[in-house]
Order: sequence, then structure tokens, then C-alpha cells
Amino acid sequence: MQGARRVAYDVLRAVDEADAYANLLLPHAIERAGLDAKDAALATELTYGTLRRRGTYDAVIALAADRRIEDIDPPVRDALRLGVHQILSTRVASHAAVNESVELVRRAGGKGPAGFANAVLRRVARGTPGEWLQRVGESARSNDERISLASSHPVWIVRAFRRALAAEGRADELDALLMADNAAPRVTLAALPGLAPVPADAPRGQYSPYAFPLAGGDPDAAVSASGGRVRVQDEGSQLAALALSRASAIRPGERWLDLCAGPGGKTALLAAEALAAGASLEANELVPARAELVRRSVAAVPMEVPVSEEDGRTRAASTPGAYDRILVDAPCTGIGALRRRPEARWRKTPAAVPPLATLQRELVLAAVEGLRPGGIVAYVTCSPHLAETAGVVADVRRELGDAVEELDARAVLREVSRSPIELPDQSDGSGRAQLWPHRHGTDAMSIALLRKRA
Repeated sequence: MQGARRVAYDVLRAVDEADAYANLLLPHAIERAGLDAKDAALATELTYGTLRRRGTYDAVIALAADRRIEDIDPPVRDALRLGVHQILSTRVASHAAVNESVELVRRAGGKGPAGFANAVLRRVARGTPGEWLQRVGESARSNDERISLASSHPVWIVRAFRRALAAEGRADELDALLMADNAAPRVTLAALPGLAPVPADAPRGQYSPYAFPLAGGDPDAAVSASGGRVRVQDEGSQLAALALSRASAIRPGERWLDLCAGPGGKTALLAAEALAAGASLEANELVPARAELVRRSVAAVPMEVPVSEEDGRTRAASTPGAYDRILVDAPCTGIGALRRRPEARWRKTPAAVPPLATLQRELVLAAVEGLRPGGIVAYVTCSPHLAETAGVVADVRRELGDAVEELDARAVLREVSRSPIELPDQSDGSGRAQLWPHRHGTDAMSIALLRKRA
């Protein structure tokens, strides 16, 4: 049994059975298995590739097995998904993919399930990827379901993406977005400003002045070698933090707050910006484990960053008029980061959106209360869903009226960016900036800036 396949299968089982996060579990599983660099890369590709394309593979398996995917025992189902990924989407020889996957089933369930898996996978191996995609498309009951099955995105996410693109007059980019969402993202590092230089020999990020792609190897090694002053951070996440710190000139003595700080990537970048400009920063994170991650994240910045553990709505409203800048990186569906967290697409449902939108609105309202007159709140989500982005901003502006004004976040990002950045106007006339994987190579971050009027 190849160790890489066993590691990938174990991670898939944990994701399926225990709601584990692949990005957290996989590195430890690779380390425990003692995989060399080549096998670690294979385990990573097998794990993430299977998770990204799970919707398509489930449709293929259902056709090949002539039964509903829900009727297949979960351990067998995960082995079949892993086998189908190797057969249809990798250069692994079909016989090796079949044999290894059948062996996984045999170890998990015995001879009977192994025989079933063998029959299903051999049936899949007799068709080409194109033939199976055609059969999957023909099984769809609507055009949106066809797109869903082909792109391995739930129908509700396909529709949410289409609406968000249409708000920019770009609905025709849906296929490009879905394709980019299924591509493995490159690892991007951030050099904390004033604390670590971008390596002179490194290629630069396209937009953030502090971003550079990892040339290769283990990113943890680069982070450790820098003492935490270099860190893994998507370029979109860097821009979201910089949108707040660069929205206006910083006056020495300003007081900042990161209201929903976990796990702390944006907090560290804001801390470095605050240190350089003579401002102070506080952070808040409700979940204790994530609050501890924030403390570790800011440890590399030589300034005190107190981290509280309160409900953000209570935390901001308890200190009215206290802060000059507040970041609300709100809890959201996370459907803008499916490249890096592919399993999230199978865990969220449309029912999650309304309560999240309510929470997001309440957090922004509390943040505005916590601002001094003239202070700025940056409302950020890693989701392009209009109910979580434009809808929340519109609700806040409607409720507060002339008490707030929306700034042009797109103009701020154009000033920050190292190169021209394409940010179309929103159909609702707002100043909100929306980043996209297919257009910017970042997570689909939404960034809005609101200033409290005097």
C-alpha cells in the first residue's frame, strides 16, 4: 500500500466522518507517515483533488454503481472517490488506482465491499474522462445542475457566484471562476512591513507590496526561519488588511481594533502597519482556541496587542467612540476560499446565509458604534454572496442613514496595489471592492469601507 494513498484516504475519512479540516489535518498526517517530498506532494494532490471534484466523482460513481451515492457505505464511498480521481484526473495507471483503492476498501470492510468497489472502478476505467462528463451532463435535470455536476459546485453556490458576477456586469465569467476555484492555489507569503523585507531574489506578488510566492518547499520552514515575520497569507487577505490601514493618512496615537481576529493573519499585518505609524492595535476573538492563534500570530511584532475573547458585538459596543479604525472580518460562508478549503462547499447550505447575514450586520453596526467621529470600519468577508456583502452594507447604510458614508474601497486598493488592478463598478453604485480567483488569483474577498460622520 502506497503511503501517500493511505494518508489521503485517512484524511478524506476524517473530513467526511468528523468534519475535520483538510488543511489542518493533512500536514500532520504526512509528518506522522514519514512521507518524503515526492509522496507528500502526491498525498496533497490526491486529497485536495478528490475534495475539489467530489461532486463530479459522486455523479460518476452513482452512474457506474447504478445506485445513489448516499446508499454506499461511507468508507467505501471515500475509497471510490479517491480511485475515480486517480483514474479520471491524474496520470496514475488505471490498474494501480483500481488495485490500491480496492485494497483500501478490503482493509476497511472486507471482501464483499472490496468486490463491489472493484466492479465499480473497473467500469469507470473503461470510459474516458470526456465520456463520463458527457454522461454526467446528460443525467442533469436542469442547466444549473449540469453546471453544478461538471464544475463540482453545489447548485446554490453556482447561482450565488453568477449573481455576484452579474452585479459587475460579468456573468459571462462564471465558467472561468468555477474553473479557477478547482485549481490548486499557489502558496503566497507576506513579509510583515518594517519587520521583514521581501527577498531580493523572489518574484513579487502582483498586487500587495508585501506579497511574494513560495518558490518551493515547506512554507512552515520559511515562516520558522523568519521568526514569524514572514507568513503564509493569501494576497487578497493582505489587501483586505491594507484597505483599512491605507484608507486615510494615519495620525500617530490612533487606536485600532481587529474585531473578529482569528486566526490572526490580518491582525499581524495590521500590527506591523500600526507599529510603523505610531498607532496601537487591539484584537478580539470569541473562540478561545482561535484567540490563542491570534496571540501566536502577533508575537513576531514588537508591540503589545491585547487579545480579548468576547462576542464582537458586545466588545465593540462596550467602548463607544473609542477607535479610529476597526476591521470586521466577519464570520461568513467562506465560499470565496474554496480553492484552499474545498470541503467547505459540501458543508454549507443556503440556510446558513440568513443567520450569518444578520450576525454580519450586527457586527458592523456595533463596530460603527465603537468608532470615534471620522473613524473607519472595514467590512470584509471571504464570500462574494450578495446577501453577505452588498446586502449587509446596504442594510447598515439604511439603518444608520447620514451617520455613515461609504468610501471607495476600489480606489484605495488601486492606490495600494503594485500594478493596475481590475475592479469593476458594482451595479448598486457602492464603493465595495470584490476580488476573484479567476481575475486576481486571490480568494474572493469582498471589502467595503464605511466612515462615521462627525
